[in-house]
Amino acid sequence: MAIQFTDFSFKYWALEKPTLKNINLTINDGEKVVIVGPSGSGKSTLGQCLNGLIPHAIKGDCSGSLTINGNDTQTMKLDHCTSMVGTVLQDTDGQFVGLSVGEDIAFALENQMIPQKEMREIVQATADMVDLNSIIDHSPFDLSGGQKQRVSLAGVMVDDVDILLFDEPLASLDPKTGKAAIEIIDNLHKDTGKTVIIIEHRLEDVLHRPVDRIIMMNRGEIVADMTPDELLASSVLEQHGIREPLYISAIKAAGCTVSPEDHPAYFSTINLEKFKPQLENWFQQVAPVQPAPQQDVLLSVKHLSYSYDGVKNTLDDVSFDVHKGEFVSIMGKNGSGKSTITRLIMGVLEQDNGTISLNGEDLAGCSIFERSQKIGVVLQNPNHMISHHMIFDEVASGLRNRGVDEAIIKEKVNHMLELCGLGRYREWPIDALSFGQKKRVTIATMLVLEPELLILDEPTAGQDYYHYTAMMAFIKELNEKLGITIIIISHDMHLVLEYTQRAIVIADSQLLADDSVYRIFSQPSLLDKANLTVTSLYTLAESLGITRIDDFIRCFIEHEAKTK
Repeated sequence: MAIQFTDFSFKYWALEKPTLKNINLTINDGEKVVIVGPSGSGKSTLGQCLNGLIPHAIKGDCSGSLTINGNDTQTMKLDHCTSMVGTVLQDTDGQFVGLSVGEDIAFALENQMIPQKEMREIVQATADMVDLNSIIDHSPFDLSGGQKQRVSLAGVMVDDVDILLFDEPLASLDPKTGKAAIEIIDNLHKDTGKTVIIIEHRLEDVLHRPVDRIIMMNRGEIVADMTPDELLASSVLEQHGIREPLYISAIKAAGCTVSPEDHPAYFSTINLEKFKPQLENWFQQVAPVQPAPQQDVLLSVKHLSYSYDGVKNTLDDVSFDVHKGEFVSIMGKNGSGKSTITRLIMGVLEQDNGTISLNGEDLAGCSIFERSQKIGVVLQNPNHMISHHMIFDEVASGLRNRGVDEAIIKEKVNHMLELCGLGRYREWPIDALSFGQKKRVTIATMLVLEPELLILDEPTAGQDYYHYTAMMAFIKELNEKLGITIIIISHDMHLVLEYTQRAIVIADSQLLADDSVYRIFSQPSLLDKANLTVTSLYTLAESLGITRIDDFIRCFIEHEAKTK
C-alpha cells in the first residue's frame, strides 16, 4: 500500500479543536482517488499531511500514524516526503521558484542534476504536453490563473515521484483547459502507474475520466469512501454540499430515481434508455419564452480596447451594455481579457480607446476611490485583497473608511458574516482560513458596502457547492430585492447556467456573443472558440434526440430557479 492513515488526528496550534479526527484510510499503490468535501472539511489539511508540510513546516499536534510507502511521516525529513509526493497547489503563486516558465519546469530536474541537454528536451516535451510552448520564456507571475496552473502541473510532471497530489487543480482553469488537465492527469496515471490523489470541488469535471474511489470528508472526518457509481446514486453529495453532475440533476428533475446499477458516475456508462420517457415528458411541459422588461442602462462599455505591451490588444473594440438590476456573466478562456475589463472599470488600468460610463457618466474623470463608492469588485485571488489580520476588521474596513458609527458597523458586519457562512469565524485570524473561506471574506467586505454594481471575478474558485450556493442565493436576493446589478466574470459554466440570465462571451480579445445563457450554451462551435465546452445538459438532450436543445437547457434553468 502507498498510504496508510491509522487513527490519525491533527490539531493546528492556533486552534482549540482538531481539524482532522480519527482518520482511517488506505490508498493502494497505483490507485486514482478523489477527495471531496465542503470548504473547511479538512481535505486540504489531509493533503498537507501527505506531502509532509504537516508536521514539518506547519506545526500542530498529531496523534495516530501516517505511513507513506511504509515510512512514518513524523520521523521522516521534509525532503524525504517531497521526494515521494509531488504536489500541485491550489494557490499557484506560492509554488513558483523560476524566473521563467521554462526555469520553473526545470527546477526539479536541476535538483536531480540532470544534464542540460537532456533537461531541455524533458522541459520542452512537458511544455508541449500542457500547451505552454508559446510562453516558455515568460515570467510565471505574469500569467493568467489557468496558465499558472498549467506551469505548476508541468513542474510536478517532470519530477520522478511515486505519488502525485493535486490540490484543486481545476480551480483556475476554463472548462476546456480543465478537461485537458484531467486528461493529462489520467494519461499520466495510465502511463506511469503512479498513485494519483485529486482534491477537488468540481466533481463532474474530475469524472471526465475514470477514478477508482471517491472519499468524502466533512468536519475533519471521512464520511464516505465509495465507488463513483455508489456515491452518485446516494444522497451523500447533497447532504454534504457537493454539486452532482448536471445530467444527474436533470434526470432527477424529471422525477427519476438513480441506482448504482444504472452506472451514473460517467455519462458514457449511464443507462439513458431507462430514463428517456420521463425526461421527454418533463421537457414537453416547458413554457414558451417570456420577454423580460428592459431597465435603463447602468454600465455602458463602448469600443473598448487595451494592450498591456502596446503591441497586442488584450481587448479589441469590445462593446456591451449592462442594464439596472441585471445579473450578467462575462465568459471566456483564460487570458481572454475578462479580468482586464474589471481592472479598466475599477480604474486600475486606463483604456487605450473607448469609453466606460456608469449611469451615463463617463468614468474617465473619476478616481479609483470615487468609482469604489458605487462599484464593488471582488478579485479572483482573495490574498490580493486582504489587508487586515482579523476577519471582523477586514469586513469592517470599508465602513470604517466611510466614517460609519462603530455600533452600526458591528451590526452590519455580524449580519454579513452570518449571511456569508462566516459567523462562527468572526474572531478568527484570516490566516487560519482555507482559500474558499478567504474568498467569502472578500465578498462579505464588498457586500457590506451595498454597492450599485457588484463585479465578482471567478467567485466560485476554491468554493464548495454548499457555501457558494448559500452565498450566491444571498447575492441573487440583493439583485432581486435591492436592485444591485451583478456581473460575474467566470468560466464556471454551472454557475453561469444557474444564476445569470445573459452571457457576454469574449475570446482572443474580441466579443464573440452577447445573448441569453441557454442560447449560448446550445452552440458548441461558439463555446469551443472561447475554450468553453458544452455542458452535460447539452450532451443529454442530444443523446435523447431532442432538437430544441436551447429549450431543454432553458427548461432545466427554470426548474433550478423554482427549486432554489
